[in-house]
Amino acid sequence: MNRLQNKAYRLFGTLALLVLPFAVSAQTKYTLDECIEMALQNNVRTKNAANDLRMAEQQQRSAFTRYFPSVSATGVGFLADKGLLEMDMGGQRMSLLKNGVMGGVSATMPVFAGGQIVQGNKLAKVNVEVSRLRRRQSEDEVRLTVEQYFWQVVMLKEKLRTLDAVQAQLERIHQDVEAAVAAGVTNRNDLLQVQLRRNETRSNTLSVKNALGVSLSLLTQYIGCASDSIDVALSLGGTLPPNPDYLYRSPQAALMLTTEYHLLDKQVDANRLQYRMAVGRNLPTVALGGGYMYDNLMDRDHPFWIGGVTVSIPLSGWWGGSHDIKRQRLQLRNAENQRDDQRQLLLIRMTNTWNALTDAWQQVGIALESIAQADENLRLQTDYYHAGTCTMSDLLEAQSLYQQSRDKYVESYAQYEVKKREYLQATGR
Repeated sequence: MNRLQNKAYRLFGTLALLVLPFAVSAQTKYTLDECIEMALQNNVRTKNAANDLRMAEQQQRSAFTRYFPSVSATGVGFLADKGLLEMDMGGQRMSLLKNGVMGGVSATMPVFAGGQIVQGNKLAKVNVEVSRLRRRQSEDEVRLTVEQYFWQVVMLKEKLRTLDAVQAQLERIHQDVEAAVAAGVTNRNDLLQVQLRRNETRSNTLSVKNALGVSLSLLTQYIGCASDSIDVALSLGGTLPPNPDYLYRSPQAALMLTTEYHLLDKQVDANRLQYRMAVGRNLPTVALGGGYMYDNLMDRDHPFWIGGVTVSIPLSGWWGGSHDIKRQRLQLRNAENQRDDQRQLLLIRMTNTWNALTDAWQQVGIALESIAQADENLRLQTDYYHAGTCTMSDLLEAQSLYQQSRDKYVESYAQYEVKKREYLQATGR
């Protein structure tokens, strides 16, 4: 029976080894650029921004039609039980308009509308430009969010690698201490300390794996990936990224390149056009009209042409209109004040993001130094423990410092990459 069980175990082990490569290969690996490209195509935010732009373009086309004449056709037919017009004619009663047909086609061409049509078309054009800028802003937000999710996954994967290395170290320490306890060289307390640290490492591994699964799910959902099993194609090699000095751009020079500043400018333009339209609504309007008419009211066809000029002057409308003009003028000033205020905040934001970027880069360098020092400390403490000149607590503390230094490095590196993206976007790139 035992021989059959052993054969079954070997068979299952062989099958597992055969299936495992296929399971691993089923995971599709994506680079950061690929994740960003997929998110720009599939994310709801970018789709809605593109739809908003299309709506603004349709509104612009609708406003352009105001330049052309408005054409309408009307038709009326009626049938009465008695004539609509009755009269006595020398003792005889006449009944007219008992039935009839009327109809025609008319056209009205605006000649002058106080500039409302012109300003309305300009405002529609500004709205298209605003929608285009907001779409770019949405794309920047999507890029930044993908970057955050992507580097969160990379960081957790690197932490898992560190935990695997720590687990391997603890296994070796456990074997050495177990042999030493069996030989009576050391006491059982050292073995218990190693076992406790092993359990702690296993617990941390489970937590990191769960967090990694959630982060991968968030990344998958955000980029709109159809596959349920994806991975990221990146691993940190324990190196220092390039000095970010080559990315620096003067805040004053970068201000005009930012989407936020252009949006503030367009807001001022829109308010200026709305002010002009408020003025135009209180100016006289002139329109040319004409059409072809037809009626058959007296049992005779009666076609004719008609034309005319319409002049409309809002006399009493100036009372309320003047207040509307003043309100729009104040609204324009508010937009100008907001642009000037936000301009200063944008400059401050560029400085802050640059400081955060350089600080993150320096943190990566410090973390690399700490890794080298922690490696050497762990090596020395391992030698000291074997020589009997340090305790198990000292050795485990050195091993803990080794783990912390590596975790700090991957955290700092991920933070640096996110801060780099934030700085590039803050300076209009």
